[in-house]
Amino acid sequence: MKRIILKPGEEKRILQGHPWVYDNEVEVILDGPASKPGGAGPVKIEVKDLIPGEAVDVESSRKAYLGRAFVNPNSKIIARIYSPSKEGVDKGFFKHRIRDAIERRTLAGGMAPDLHRDSARLVFAEADFLPGLIIDRFVGWPLKDIQNAVTLRPLTFEAVEAALGPPQSWLAIQFLSFGMDSRREEILAALEEVLEQDGFIIPDDVPLGKCAGIVEKSTAKVRELEGLPLQEGLIRGSFPVEEIVIFENDLPFMLNLIDGQKTGHFLDQRDNRRVAAAYVQSANGSPDIRVLDAFSYTGGFGIHAAAANPGAQVTCVDASAEALETVRINAELNGLGDRVSTVEADVFEYLRDAERRIKDPQEYYDLIILDPPAFAKTRSALEGALRGYKEINLRAINMLKPGGVLVTCSCSHALDETRFRYMITEAAADAGRRLIMLDFRRQAADHPVLVGYDESLYLKCGIYRVV
Repeated sequence: MKRIILKPGEEKRILQGHPWVYDNEVEVILDGPASKPGGAGPVKIEVKDLIPGEAVDVESSRKAYLGRAFVNPNSKIIARIYSPSKEGVDKGFFKHRIRDAIERRTLAGGMAPDLHRDSARLVFAEADFLPGLIIDRFVGWPLKDIQNAVTLRPLTFEAVEAALGPPQSWLAIQFLSFGMDSRREEILAALEEVLEQDGFIIPDDVPLGKCAGIVEKSTAKVRELEGLPLQEGLIRGSFPVEEIVIFENDLPFMLNLIDGQKTGHFLDQRDNRRVAAAYVQSANGSPDIRVLDAFSYTGGFGIHAAAANPGAQVTCVDASAEALETVRINAELNGLGDRVSTVEADVFEYLRDAERRIKDPQEYYDLIILDPPAFAKTRSALEGALRGYKEINLRAINMLKPGGVLVTCSCSHALDETRFRYMITEAAADAGRRLIMLDFRRQAADHPVLVGYDESLYLKCGIYRVV
């Protein structure tokens, strides 16, 4: 077994729980058994002699054992630790890790998803000790089947289940590291065995049900940094030619796992959408409530807001025409087609124009949601990203009525909570408005945070009242 020996002092971050070893932290790489009296010792090798995806041991400069890792000599992250012990990797290993991850989802108390009807993330990469592997499970029915069997609007889970029987499930999977990509067949076989036939049995002894199909969504740019090509498409089973419908907080949403962004739906905002909708109220007692959902994608926040109050008129703004077509379908599924409108536009330009156009106080908004894509995917992009975050927050604050609510999010892991909150403070000061923080939230419980690995705490969602 090859061994990576770190430079003095570089082990502290790993001892605190961080699973990555960077190439500039490596002192030497050794191959062969430790030296014995009268025998030959290990041989020093170069980084280029490492085989991408192979398992190696990681040790401190004092030869203290730190863990076993997958290596990639072509990446700045040269090693990703997957175990604190000298653990082998085979199908049984993946079955055990996947089963443990699913069981952890059932132990999240009142925040745990109901895996029989809720879509959820089953594996969250390093935070579930499977570095570079993400698995999302979507529970629902083909849209066409629903359209042919159920006319009730708003659509309900119970009505669909009565018409079509228990929901099906599909998996969206991302192989984001060389270690996982090179073991994809073992991982897929392990998944099938965990979920096969009667399905994985959760604590209440009810099976989850067999997976109908697995869609690969390995399109994140990190694969290119790993020296891997981008890949997506159906790799197991089947997926409906048309879209499927899932239920989130008892509201139906259409999605397409093959053509949608990331793994098809942003499950990490599930709880935040529900909480934000509770603030859909008029700031001045008027029965007309104006809501702006900026960077709306397929309307997750906006649909929740419209469903929460019959007086809410929601405008969803996004640059993607395809996403906005899905917003319109989702609005119809929820019986909200007359109260949810869409605007195809660059959100920065839309906010600038809207801020200039508003003349009448009645045109100000009661609730504005900002849920942009990650502006800062690396720390080097952080300063420019902060300017973008500040601009959209400043304009949103200027467009809110007194008493109105701002829901503002960032999914950039490079932007920590402290700087995100300070950015909002600066935006409010520049707008000459004061804010009261109503809540500050993070990602849903099925996206666990591994202590010591700050990259797993990536989603920030602040909820503020303008006074």
